[in-house]
Amino acid sequence: QVQVAESGGGSVQAGGSLRLSCVASGYTFAIYCMGWFRQAPGKEREQVAHIYTVEGTTYYVDSVKGRFTISHDSANNTMTLQMTSLKPEDTAMYYCAAEHAPDSCSHAVFEYKYWGQGTQVTVSS
Repeated sequence: QVQVAESGGGSVQAGGSLRLSCVASGYTFAIYCMGWFRQAPGKEREQVAHIYTVEGTTYYVDSVKGRFTISHDSANNTMTLQMTSLKPEDTAMYYCAAEHAPDSCSHAVFEYKYWGQGTQVTVSS
């Protein structure tokens, strides 16, 4: 059974940095796509970034470009999200998601089969 587990998160002041990590385990078929989503109270869940592990290609939502960096360690199937210059609007529950996706990664929530429990990120002004 595939399990996805996040770590990191916490509370910081605006302009600060945080690092999120995610490990996928228990899979038989390779995981090729891993992504971070976030959901603020009263808002829909949105994809923040994803990485297609086959090629290392990445995607970022416009609001985090230049501030967040996604990376993947294939040896341990660990994904990280380095977040810098954090803003109050980055406050949300952050979720790690994974999918086999042999061809490409998707932005859509429903395309991801495996999800972590979420970790809270709070940025104060």
